[in-house]
Amino acid sequence: MGDLVPRYKLWLESGDGLVMSDYRLRLLALIAETGSLAAAAAAMGLSYRRAWGKVKELEANLGYPLVRSEVGGAGGGHTALTPEGARLVEAYDRFRRRVDAAVQAAFAEELGPLAAEPRTTA
Repeated sequence: MGDLVPRYKLWLESGDGLVMSDYRLRLLALIAETGSLAAAAAAMGLSYRRAWGKVKELEANLGYPLVRSEVGGAGGGHTALTPEGARLVEAYDRFRRRVDAAVQAAFAEELGPLAAEPRTTA
């Protein structure tokens, strides 16, 4: 049993709507990092339309904007997180890391002894 590793999926909902997940965290973090929805979408292997739809879904479910875009110009457009979007990304990332630490601690306490036992064959 030495190969045991805990895995889980984490997301936040409000009512029936998804408001944050690890996948969406990555999309928003890439937007903040690159300053571009198109670049963030490409880095995740998404179409621009699908990435924009994910952002709009989150904004609709949360009730506030997460990104703001500036169109055109000599250097092209630019997309950035709103202050609320940046706070959500930072808070969710901290929350996710705390949950991960709690899962790892619970696993070590509850299943660690089993994982360390040698395998027996029947």
